[in-house]
Amino acid sequence: MKRLPKFLLSAAMVATMATSFSAVMAATPPDTLVQAWQSDDIISLDPAEVFELSASEILGNTYERLITYDIKDVSKISGQVAESWTVSPDGKTYTFKIRPNRKFASGNPITAEDVVYSLHRAVALDKSPAFILGQFGFTKDNVKDKIKQTGPLELSIEVDKPYAPTLVLYCLGNSVASIVDKKLVVQNEKDGDWGYNWLKTKYAGSGPFIMRDWKANEVTVLERNPNYEKKTPLARIIYRHIKETASQRLLLEKGDIDVARSLNPEEITAMSKNPDVKVQSAPKGTIYYLGLNQKNPNLAKPEVRQALKYLVDYSAIADTIMKYKGDVHQNFLPKGFLGAETSNPYKLDVAKAKELLAKAGLKDGFSVTMDTRSTAEITGVAQAMQSTFAQAGIKLEILPMDSKQALTKYRARQHDIYIGNWGSDYQDPNSNADTFAANDDNSDNAKAKPLAWRNAWDPGPLTAKTRAAVMERDAEKRAQMYKELQKSVLDDSPFVIFLQQTEVAAVRKNVDNFVLGPSFSDNDMSQAKKN
Repeated sequence: MKRLPKFLLSAAMVATMATSFSAVMAATPPDTLVQAWQSDDIISLDPAEVFELSASEILGNTYERLITYDIKDVSKISGQVAESWTVSPDGKTYTFKIRPNRKFASGNPITAEDVVYSLHRAVALDKSPAFILGQFGFTKDNVKDKIKQTGPLELSIEVDKPYAPTLVLYCLGNSVASIVDKKLVVQNEKDGDWGYNWLKTKYAGSGPFIMRDWKANEVTVLERNPNYEKKTPLARIIYRHIKETASQRLLLEKGDIDVARSLNPEEITAMSKNPDVKVQSAPKGTIYYLGLNQKNPNLAKPEVRQALKYLVDYSAIADTIMKYKGDVHQNFLPKGFLGAETSNPYKLDVAKAKELLAKAGLKDGFSVTMDTRSTAEITGVAQAMQSTFAQAGIKLEILPMDSKQALTKYRARQHDIYIGNWGSDYQDPNSNADTFAANDDNSDNAKAKPLAWRNAWDPGPLTAKTRAAVMERDAEKRAQMYKELQKSVLDDSPFVIFLQQTEVAAVRKNVDNFVLGPSFSDNDMSQAKKN
C-alpha cells in the first residue's frame, strides 16, 4: 500500500468541518475564508482537463506555471516558476531556466523534469484544453522531441512557427500548462493513464494553497501550502456550492460566510447598503453568448442565425437581469484585448427578424430547445429570450440542467441552442479568435474541438485568416486583422454574443486583499486576510 503524502490526509475530516459551518457557527474562523458560489461547473481538477471557470480559479490558487503576468496590466509578463527565458533568433525555440530551491506541496523539489513531464502529459492526454498547447505543433508523437529537459533547471520548447512571442508565453501561463509533481503523479498512474484518474479529484501542485478536498456540488477545500515561498495569511479557503442566491445573501448577512459570489442585482443593491458588507467588482475577459448548433437544419440557415440576433433585447438584459454583472457586447473579443471591436449593431427588432425568417421559409416560426444551466441569471436571460423569440413565432423550450450535464451535451454537439459564457484562456486575441472564428476539422471525430466545432460550424476562409493573424508581429496590422474577423463572425456565425461580464462579489468588511482579476484563474486568494 502506497503511503500518501501528509498534505493529502484527513480530507474527509476537513470536508465534514466545512459543510457543517452554517449549522454550528455564527461567524467564520479568523484563519478561514468561506465563500458561497455556484460552482457546479467543476467536472475535474486535473490541470490537463480543467476548462471551466470555477475550476480555473481553484487551479489559479493551487498550481503554478512557468509564466504569469501583472493582473493590473496584463502586458507585463514575468516568470512564475521560470527565472528567465530566451527566444532563438528564428523565433522558434524558447529556453527556460527554473527558479532554484522551489518545492511542491509534497516536499519534492520543482525541477525542469517536472515542467517537461507536465507539458508532455497535457499534450498526451489530449483533453479539451490541450489545443492551447497543440496549436504550436505539439502532438503525442512529437512532443518529447519538441519539449526537452536540457539541465536540472533548464528546458527548451521548440514551436513549429515563429509566432508572436507573447502568444507563446501567455499560453504557457494557462491552466493547462500548470506544473504537476511528476514523482507524485507517477506513483498514482494506472495502466499508462498519466495519473489522470487519480488527479481528477486529487492534487499535485506547488501553489499558495493545497487542494485538500472536493465534493461535487457541495464543497471545495483549500489549505495553506507550507512549502510555498510566501506564507498565505489565511490557513484555509472554503468554497461552498450554494445554488440559491437568496441563501447566499442570508448566510452573508448572518456572518456564516465571508463572500457571496452569485448574488442577483436586487441582492447586490441591498448588500451595497449593508454597513458590514462591501461590494467588489472587476471586468472579466468573459462573454455571454448563444451557440446555435448547425446540425439543426433550421439553425443552419444564415437568415435564421441573423434573425435570432435581432430577437435579443440586449439593453433590457444588461439593465435588469444582468445589472452590475455585465455590459452589452456583441463581438468575440472582450474590451481590453488587442483589436477588440466595441460596436454593437444589433438590437431587438422583431419586424426585421420576421422578414429574415420569411426569407428562410419559416414565416410561421419553428420550435427549438435551449440547454440552460440552472442558475438564476442564466435562467432569467433564457426566459427573456423565450419571450422575445415568441414575438417572431419561435417556440423556445428551455431545458434546465446543471452545468456538467449542459457541458457534456454541448461538447458532444447534441444541443440545439446552448446558452453560456466563455472566458478567454489567455490574454492574447487568438484565445477567442481560435475558438469562435476557426475550425480546422468539422468532422465528429476532430482532434481540436473549439466552439465553432461544438456548434458544427465550418467558418471557411476565416480559419486561414485566424491562422495568419497569429503570425503577424506588427501590432497595428494584427489589430486590424482581428477587427475584420470579428465583423465576419458578427454577421454570419452561429454565435449570438450579448454581454461582457463584470464579476461582482459581496464581501464582509473584515476581509482585505480579496482580489478579482481579469480572468477567473487570476482571482487571487493568496494574500486575503481578515481583520
